[in-house]
Amino acid sequence: MRIGSREFKTKGRTYIMGIVNVTEDSFYDGGKNLNLREMTENVKKMISDGADIIDVGGESTRPGYVPVNEDVERVRVTKAVRAIREISDIPVSVDSMKAAVCEAALENGADLINDVWGARDDEMVSVIKRHNAPCVLMHNRDEIYEEKSPEDYLKTLEEELAGIAERAVKRGISPDRVILDPGIGFKKTVEQNLIITANLKRLCDTGYPLLLGASRKSFIGKSLDLSVTERLAPTITTSVLAAMAGCMFVRVHDVKENRLAVEMFECIRERDLDGLYKH
Repeated sequence: MRIGSREFKTKGRTYIMGIVNVTEDSFYDGGKNLNLREMTENVKKMISDGADIIDVGGESTRPGYVPVNEDVERVRVTKAVRAIREISDIPVSVDSMKAAVCEAALENGADLINDVWGARDDEMVSVIKRHNAPCVLMHNRDEIYEEKSPEDYLKTLEEELAGIAERAVKRGISPDRVILDPGIGFKKTVEQNLIITANLKRLCDTGYPLLLGASRKSFIGKSLDLSVTERLAPTITTSVLAAMAGCMFVRVHDVKENRLAVEMFECIRERDLDGLYKH
């Protein structure tokens, strides 16, 4: 899959997407990148640490977030994208549910749309089609599924993920531009997030590349009673599980540590004589 100036394998390799939130209230790095010069230095470090793509967000989507005015979000994101473009040709993703913000970002040098609502919006579909943009379509719901067995929940998630892709393709988005995201932390219980993470291989079998975004999220904290600053090691565990399952991307705050863990797994997998880790 071509994203910006680079080719990405959809199978056999797990790439690192570095998170850059130009927001005041994101749950981990809120406020860290509001100053463009500081944001640029943070991006430079992510690139030197081995990021394959940078994901820019201008509105927090943490639980209880306060929605941001479209104009404010557009200005935040486009300024960040332009600043990144001045220092690197690294592929840039825009993390937004607003079609106008995504279009402005693409027009200013972004390469991929990361939509937490899975391109439900007609305008978002139009933007993706108009630019033939690769897109991450995330699983999200209006309500949590509370009472389902693990197997029933997983089957439902598989069906709904496949439905997101099917709906996008029927509306004219090219299937080779679609990446799916199971939506860790979005209208899901802690148990459901753990079920997803434990069964990523099944979700990778939808036929579409998969992105896992579990970095430092609250299900880790609640599972192990850890603050957000203590969640690096468990996040690395989820990244290795993603690589084992065949995910195309892991979306993370800590690029170097997650990259090294994934690369070490891939180095080991090359010597897997029994095929335990083959996709």
